[in-house]
Amino acid sequence: MPMNVNPSLLQRLGRLEFLARQAVEGFITGLHKSPFHGFSVEFAEHRLYNPGESTRHIDWKLYGRSDKLFVKRYEEETNLRCQLVLDCSGSMWYPSEVAPEGPELNKLKFAIHSCAALIELFRRQRDAVGLSVFADELQTHIPAKSSGAHMRMIYNKLEDLLDEVGKQRSGTSTVKALHQIAEASPRRSLVVVFSDLLDRGGDIDELMAALQHLRHNKHEVVLFHVLEDDTEIKFNFQDRPTIFEDLETGEEIRLHPAEVREAYQTRMVQLRKDLDVRCAQYRIDWVDVDIAQGVFPVLSAYLVKRAKMRSIRS
Repeated sequence: MPMNVNPSLLQRLGRLEFLARQAVEGFITGLHKSPFHGFSVEFAEHRLYNPGESTRHIDWKLYGRSDKLFVKRYEEETNLRCQLVLDCSGSMWYPSEVAPEGPELNKLKFAIHSCAALIELFRRQRDAVGLSVFADELQTHIPAKSSGAHMRMIYNKLEDLLDEVGKQRSGTSTVKALHQIAEASPRRSLVVVFSDLLDRGGDIDELMAALQHLRHNKHEVVLFHVLEDDTEIKFNFQDRPTIFEDLETGEEIRLHPAEVREAYQTRMVQLRKDLDVRCAQYRIDWVDVDIAQGVFPVLSAYLVKRAKMRSIRS
């Protein structure tokens, strides 16, 4: 995301919201140059203007072309409720040398920026959004609403999380948090989860049971598996004795990357394959994302999911 900012706009919006709008504008520009051309991220269709009603939603550009008054018609009945679920445990701070400010991303900053960009899309599509934040327990659960004040509150919460990056350690309990969110979200929603899924002693069967709990409650689920591809998947560390630190417990281990690289890569490949197969079995969208790619793949996956949900409803 570009870091040059308009001071007056930044003061009005806040830095994270400003960056989110920049990202979404760039993404939409890319859509218009792609096979997605014509995909509406703002309104459903037009209808003729009825004399006496508000002129707020008149499409003046269309009027200039057709010499007729049309109004952008929003389909409130097809609007979505989306619950963003954010893992802020210690492992999400990797790479740990990344500062809260500045352009470099670690997994948590990537997830926060992705959430912010999705909120901007929700705002444009008149969708409702909520936020749940967890580490070793569910820390925050804000139900979905669509008002501007509500979205600004969520932006502020995400800003607060950015300020906390690297300042504390905490474990992970994804399974426990997902069960709690399922119980706290009675209305059918799209649940979007950002996590590296690196629970200590994590069991894939327990994770799938928690995700099934969300599906059993009629929620649609998108699971963004957030990793740093070069080191967390390929294990591309320099071949020399290295001290590795557990960001959740502070435990350290000294080893030579070349001695464990093959076994590590094999285990990561199997984990991702298992997640892909099991999520497909339960109709959960598992999206493998690399933080180096930026937020555009997240926005693309969301729009594809939204389009599928709208087609099912119609």
